[in-house]
Amino acid sequence: MCLGVFVVGLRVLSGESSKDILEEFPGIKVINVVEYDDAGEVFGRPDQIELDLIIRDGLLIICEIKSSMSKSDMYAFERKVRFYEQRHNREASRILVISAMVDDKARAVAESLGILVYSYAHKVDSAIFA
Repeated sequence: MCLGVFVVGLRVLSGESSKDILEEFPGIKVINVVEYDDAGEVFGRPDQIELDLIIRDGLLIICEIKSSMSKSDMYAFERKVRFYEQRHNREASRILVISAMVDDKARAVAESLGILVYSYAHKVDSAIFA
């Protein structure tokens, strides 16, 4: 059986955690991963990169969950995605942001980078996991 990996920056949003909500989707398991970017590819200097992996059969979705996302946050997330893809030699099937507050400029950046944006974890369309 082929296992896929979903990467999720987990945050607690209004009571029930995003991890709990996402794990309600069939076949999903969440795992926290911490890696070190010693070349400074993501932030311009060496730093720790923390990602939460959600494992599901045959699919890789990389996701950031934050209370708000600015334009610069969106670019930083995209650099984290590329870092993960390069380090693990695996391209994401989809890239996803879950954030209650995404300004218009950040939405435009997300669209140009192919990042799907949802306001809350419970609004994520289950079709993205297919």
